[in-house]
Amino acid sequence: MVAAPGQTANMLMWSVPGSRLPSPRDSALRRAALTGAVTALPQHLPGSRSIKVFISSNPEGGSITWHFDACLLTDTEAERKSLKEHVYPKLREFCRENYGLEFQVIDVYWGLDPEEWDDPELHGIRMRLLEDCLKTSAGPCFVGLFGEKYGSIRIPGEVETSEFEMILDAAVEAQLDTRVLEEWYCRDENSVPPTYYLKRKSEMLKNYQNVKWKEISEEIKKVLKTAVNLLQQRGKMHSSKAKKYLCSAIEDEFEFALGNQTAAFLKKCVCYIRKIANIDRHVKNPEMGRYMDIIEVNGKFTRDPIASEKLVKLRDEFIPTIVASSNLRVYTSITHCDMKLGYSENVENHYVEGLCKQFYDDMIDIIQSTVQQNFDIETDALYDEVLQHLSLCKMYASFYQYRCEALNLVNKYILPCKPGQVNPLVVSGGPCTGKTLLLAKVAQQAYSWLQEEMGSDSDPVIIVRFLGTTELSTELKTLLQSLCEQLAINYRCLIHSYPQKIHDLRELFINLLNESSFHRPLVLIFDALEQLSDGEEARKLWWLPIHLPRSVRVVLSTLPNKHGILQKLRCLIQNDDNYIELPQRDRKVCSQILKCQLLQVKRKVTSGQQIYVNEALSKCTLPMFVNLIYHEVMQWRSHKDVDDTSLCGTVHENIEHLFSSLENKCGSRLVSRALGFITMAKTGLSEMELEDVLSLDNYVLNEITGKCELQNPLRIPYYFIARLKEELCGYLVERQVRSVTILVWANRHLQLIAQKLYLQSEEEVHEMHSILADYFLGVWSGGRGRSFHAEQGQVRPVDHSNKSISDEKQTGEKTFDRQVPEQPWVFQCNPLEPDIFFVNHRKSNELLHHLTRSERTDDLMYSVIMNFSWLYTMIKIGHLDKVLSDIDFAYNYSQEKELKFLARTLRSIKLKVSKNPSSLSAELQQRLLPIISSLPKLRHLLLECDKDGPKYCSIVPLHSSLDVMYSPERLPLTSSHAQVIDVLPTSSPNVIIAALENGSITTWDVETRQILRQITTANSAVLGMKLSHDAKYLVVSTTKNTLLIYDNHNSCQLSEVEVKGSKHCTANGGSCFIYSFTLSINHALAWLQGSKDVHVIDLIYGWPLYQFHCWYEVTCVQCSPDGLYAFCGQYLNTTTIFLLGSGEKLSTVTSEFSGGYVKSLLILAAIQEMVMIDNEGSLSVWNIDEITNPQLIEDFDCRGKVNEVVSLELSEDESAILICKTFSIEVLDTCIWKVAEKFKAKRNERFISAVLSKTGDSIIASMEHMSSIFVWRRDTGQCMASLQEVSGAIVKLVKSNQHNLLLSLTSNGILSVWDIDIITAISNIDKTGNAIQNLLLPGKGELIYTLDGSESVHKWSFNTGYIEAVFKHESIVENCVLTSSGDLMVTSDDKGSQYIWHTISGDNIFRINGQRISQLLITHNDQFVVSLCNQGISRVWRLSTGHKVCNILVPMQNAFITYPNTFVIGVSKNKLLAVSLWTGSVTKKFCCDDGTAIVNFKLIPDSPDYVVFITSTETLFVWSVTEEAVCRRVQLPNNFLRNLDDFQISPNGKLGILSRGDDNINIMDLHNGKLRLVPATGIIWRQKLSRDGRYLVYICFRNCSDDIENGAASSLIVVRLADGKNIGACTLYKTPAFLNLSQRHLNIILGFDDGSIGTYTVVDRVDAALKIKIATSNSRQIFSNSSHHIRPKRANFMCKYTADCIWRESIEVFARDSPITVSDSSETQETAPTKKQPYCPDKAGSTLQIDHKFQNFTAES
Repeated sequence: MVAAPGQTANMLMWSVPGSRLPSPRDSALRRAALTGAVTALPQHLPGSRSIKVFISSNPEGGSITWHFDACLLTDTEAERKSLKEHVYPKLREFCRENYGLEFQVIDVYWGLDPEEWDDPELHGIRMRLLEDCLKTSAGPCFVGLFGEKYGSIRIPGEVETSEFEMILDAAVEAQLDTRVLEEWYCRDENSVPPTYYLKRKSEMLKNYQNVKWKEISEEIKKVLKTAVNLLQQRGKMHSSKAKKYLCSAIEDEFEFALGNQTAAFLKKCVCYIRKIANIDRHVKNPEMGRYMDIIEVNGKFTRDPIASEKLVKLRDEFIPTIVASSNLRVYTSITHCDMKLGYSENVENHYVEGLCKQFYDDMIDIIQSTVQQNFDIETDALYDEVLQHLSLCKMYASFYQYRCEALNLVNKYILPCKPGQVNPLVVSGGPCTGKTLLLAKVAQQAYSWLQEEMGSDSDPVIIVRFLGTTELSTELKTLLQSLCEQLAINYRCLIHSYPQKIHDLRELFINLLNESSFHRPLVLIFDALEQLSDGEEARKLWWLPIHLPRSVRVVLSTLPNKHGILQKLRCLIQNDDNYIELPQRDRKVCSQILKCQLLQVKRKVTSGQQIYVNEALSKCTLPMFVNLIYHEVMQWRSHKDVDDTSLCGTVHENIEHLFSSLENKCGSRLVSRALGFITMAKTGLSEMELEDVLSLDNYVLNEITGKCELQNPLRIPYYFIARLKEELCGYLVERQVRSVTILVWANRHLQLIAQKLYLQSEEEVHEMHSILADYFLGVWSGGRGRSFHAEQGQVRPVDHSNKSISDEKQTGEKTFDRQVPEQPWVFQCNPLEPDIFFVNHRKSNELLHHLTRSERTDDLMYSVIMNFSWLYTMIKIGHLDKVLSDIDFAYNYSQEKELKFLARTLRSIKLKVSKNPSSLSAELQQRLLPIISSLPKLRHLLLECDKDGPKYCSIVPLHSSLDVMYSPERLPLTSSHAQVIDVLPTSSPNVIIAALENGSITTWDVETRQILRQITTANSAVLGMKLSHDAKYLVVSTTKNTLLIYDNHNSCQLSEVEVKGSKHCTANGGSCFIYSFTLSINHALAWLQGSKDVHVIDLIYGWPLYQFHCWYEVTCVQCSPDGLYAFCGQYLNTTTIFLLGSGEKLSTVTSEFSGGYVKSLLILAAIQEMVMIDNEGSLSVWNIDEITNPQLIEDFDCRGKVNEVVSLELSEDESAILICKTFSIEVLDTCIWKVAEKFKAKRNERFISAVLSKTGDSIIASMEHMSSIFVWRRDTGQCMASLQEVSGAIVKLVKSNQHNLLLSLTSNGILSVWDIDIITAISNIDKTGNAIQNLLLPGKGELIYTLDGSESVHKWSFNTGYIEAVFKHESIVENCVLTSSGDLMVTSDDKGSQYIWHTISGDNIFRINGQRISQLLITHNDQFVVSLCNQGISRVWRLSTGHKVCNILVPMQNAFITYPNTFVIGVSKNKLLAVSLWTGSVTKKFCCDDGTAIVNFKLIPDSPDYVVFITSTETLFVWSVTEEAVCRRVQLPNNFLRNLDDFQISPNGKLGILSRGDDNINIMDLHNGKLRLVPATGIIWRQKLSRDGRYLVYICFRNCSDDIENGAASSLIVVRLADGKNIGACTLYKTPAFLNLSQRHLNIILGFDDGSIGTYTVVDRVDAALKIKIATSNSRQIFSNSSHHIRPKRANFMCKYTADCIWRESIEVFARDSPITVSDSSETQETAPTKKQPYCPDKAGSTLQIDHKFQNFTAES
């Protein structure tokens, strides 16, 4: 066993990806892949296969979809059209959902012009596609559609010279005109042997006028048919050779697909034969020509006898012979023609309908019997990674053309050698020199090399990585981990867990290398070291082992001049023998290679052409260049002119020429978009994806359709995809990525040229990315039509389909279904098993990339990042790190703070959701609910969790009391705050500007901690700085009395303005610095210390304009928001108003309290008022409607108090002013100009600064010498949070109103950026301040009542989680009961008082004083209350009047009232008593034996006359109250009661759930006494059985250090008792104090130790009613900004101060003024103790003291 570095041997094992050891049950394929035995792998690797079905049919007889000649209809067009519209999409959906595979139908004739059907090139493509389907399809591969038509013979594309001349001679002998053959066939000396080839129609038809190819092709067929028949009759041509001239295409395909095949293979093939009865009778019907072969003889139409004979041989002899020896499925249908109409449309439709149904059933049956669901790649990331590299290895190795000296050198290095030092072997070379091909060939051959050398008993391990081609091979850490996993599996090393630190991982890698041996040698192959990212300094190669074990070989490749890697290797490895350089090859060698390549495809170059080949090779001999030359020369014909321009001189020029030729053949639009889509895709596109995407691209469709008639669905013909692949064979290659075979470029230079040619226009690139984004979003799937507009000069699309088309636009555009598939994040195999699925890796890999490139921010946020299905899927398959990187990427792109919060949230729950992904929804909901009002865009994710989360976790939080876990972004500025002059927020939330005392002004990116710009103020100390309103100008004041104006965006200085002082500014010969300055829209206003003048400077031009002359020394200046006026505050509380445009003095005002100076000025533009605040906090309000004559409105005098103003803030809506003073905070209501709240600090602590939240509901402040930011609620005065700043005491707060951020500077010079939206979200959580001791739920309504050991009962709203009312009592409340409606509440306190409350109005309608109550009970009909006392007499009294019904003389504990309201049952010592509610006497009882006590008892809910109780003898009894007899007795196990906490009884009394305080759920069958233990996830603290007995809810504590560190020590679990399955788990981040369940629905209410509550509901099997409840809950409602939800004002209700009734012994005394109607009492009335008047929340000017340590406010005396 190999231990990871830094780990001990006794550490716990846990499962890691790829840690599974090989076992006999592992497939041989998996073992071969992991050991690197490339030659032992099949041609197509597992997971890379798709289902490809080739459709063989006769195309002749008519047109296809896009042609005007409607009289020509194909033999099987109706069948193929119906299958395409209705069946193929369903089969594709079935395969994707159940197998994660694509279902592709190859019907090459579909969509082609009939003129192309006879094209020999098309026939060649069809046969190659048929061969590919037969070899690679994972399921069904061939479907034959056969009717009564055999079809015409094929036209050969090439004929050998001797054979062609023999045919010409025979034709002449038969007196045929051979001109057509001589004109259309041309001799080609480049062919080996020489041949005659058919010229291109596009070239030849130019010479013909009004002649169609159809006529020419028929003439060619006639000549060939006659001549070949003549040759065959004379024995000059063998029948095997003659067959290619005399058989139809369908016969070729049937014989190739079905002939000489095994019975097992033929199970994957199907034939559908349609026979028409008595078809010969209808030969004269012109319409029947499409269904049978007809010829004209002597002016009459008759059936072709030769074609008919061949049809019978093929259909009625060949196919039945195959059926007789195999399980080939063949269906024969005989249809009957209409007597008049022949084979009418109705008859055909009936046949087609049956065919479609049978086709679907057959395909499903074959797929299910031949395709296996392969989850290995889904669940084994290492296996998938290995397969990806082996796929590349096989592909690259196939391109390696010849054995060179470099291969021999690598072979020699790999084989065992004599003793000596072993170092890695380095292969280097420039671009296109063949390094990758060489290493792929080495990887393919290394296994066999070692076995040949060391014997077949050896078992080498070959590990290959093409660096940078996969996500795991790009970063060093993931590369090393995947290598360690593969090594550990091969060498059977058990790794407990893989190290997180990169250096420990490297050490483990080295240790695993030493596990190799002579019997099991190891070869590591790394291609393209330069493709490694530079993270972890990977390119410095510190991780690479230089001195290798004797049985290890490492082969590397790299570019010579990239990142200095080769130079670094030469420093590490000194021996030159360890380096192989791949130079350009010799020209003669390249010429020989080219010759061999051409001969392999039976081609050559003529001597004249060889001159130009040699000339090209003299310019370049790179392997890539030779390959491109080969591709061009292979197409040369001997009669074509070749010159020095035919071949290009560089690799890039040849690639451009290749693409240009392709455009000429396939169309420029098709090529540009197809290659563009493949190039811009993140990992390439699959064949089906390319077909889908091109079908969505109207730009391409307009080129292909031309002037044609369109039908629904509208798709690009597959032929064009096949043609592209054919032309780019070897350049556009297939590789496996995440179980999907995709098309990628074989070389990065191909990609570079494609990008250069087709991705230059930003507009087009944006459009193409948007099309791909739409595709992976599934925008046009499910039959949703996409509009198509024919370009000018083309025919408007016409629909002849029966299928309806969606909305027609006003522009005249019609919409067409493009038949693109749905794009879910997972393909669900079984809806009832949501965790069994195939991941849609294509969507997860591509969508984010295209959304960002197409700048679709909303889709990026809501369709990806905030999509619960995406989050859950990625976490389920272990890709949480990729999720986090994607969210970070999206945040950097969009700067949405919701994304930043989501990333932080996911990191905080990373361990939990990685271990238990099903809890993701509940974990997210708990964190999102408190902050959803502050970060509203997260509401989408919350609703997504509600919709999809219950599939995996049945617990749905309705209200969360989770305190937001938040830490700010921190930026070290200096070592001390004294060096920081000023800090400014900017228009970007991540960017701040900091000025230091050394004169430097730095613009920082806080998140990355990078310097963006820096300014030095030329040895002048900075006094202050400000940004203009548009953030265009940065203005800095210096000690040289200058204002420096900078362009903020590029930090260049625009101007420098000196602020000169007057004679009043100097005293005793000293000079005055700039005291301060302010900015308006276009002006800067500055004033010197002690000056009465304000200097006005033009910001744009940097010119001083004029000065404002004031009466006294200026202390502050404020400009109006519109920039028209300047308000200058001065000493003696005076303010002068100036016209900013001219400098004119308009008016001067002075406050009555003129002893101080104006500290600040606030301009309330909305109501045209000015507020002057002086240094002591006195305030005067002036109306400035008439600016020249302001009128005083209000004056507040605060003189004489040592309480300086430290900060001020006007709320965003101008409704409140926050004045922070040294020792207090005041909030003024600007509507009535009254002090709304006033807060005082305790113990002479001093405020530094305070700000308001965005809504003004909370106050955020910091205090002197403290390192915390405090958040207080204005309405209650509670300190909701104390956020610790770990970097030191806070000395400064700066608020950014634009982004609602708070900047804090600590004494250590650390700047922190806090999001006010998030930190004030904490104040949304209501708390009582004490641990919840009891929770009561009325039978009706949505309210919760809590007791917390205080003098109050709190009424909560179930939906919002807010406290709606507080019922205050005389003393500590001990008991509380509610009527079933919840309208009345009865409480008792520890001083013996009982209170009856009306819960809606808050009235204390009745109060009883007496003895202390131990338990309150209320009857089920809400008419009577039972007050039990431990000492003294208990009473039963009537709730409506307060009158006593009876006394209970026996003390009782833990009592219950039976459902018929007959008895109160309780325990008294060792007896179980049933006391009558009418008489108070003991009616029934159960007495235990001596020394035996009753430990606990419960009523059976559905049978309340039966009681279940447990005695101290560990015996469980079921006792009938009415019969007063024991019905059942069950003996519990020994010592079972030692830790018994509680037990629950199911409603039917069959099960008992017992809690013992351990980690087991004890379920007892009360009928037979059997005990079953169900393991819990921790030590159970509390458990509750649901009212219907179907679910058990429990809270357990876990011993997990990771969770405890995150504040999560307990979990809420729901168990479904029917199957014992945990259907929901939710982590609790607070200490639970009380658990209760609602009677209706399964709602869970938790009380916590901080006085907050949490509410949850259970949605099992996605209950529709409960989903509606979730959707309509307050937390899920979507409010617009204009109707933002306002917290209801909390009501405070006081109890009565005098009693209405006093209980004495056995009598009761009523007060005379009691609201209860009673007779007079002669007893003297006792007066209840009085209490001060309650606090009225409406009273203005109330004063509270702040006690931040105890987190509440206390009333000031």
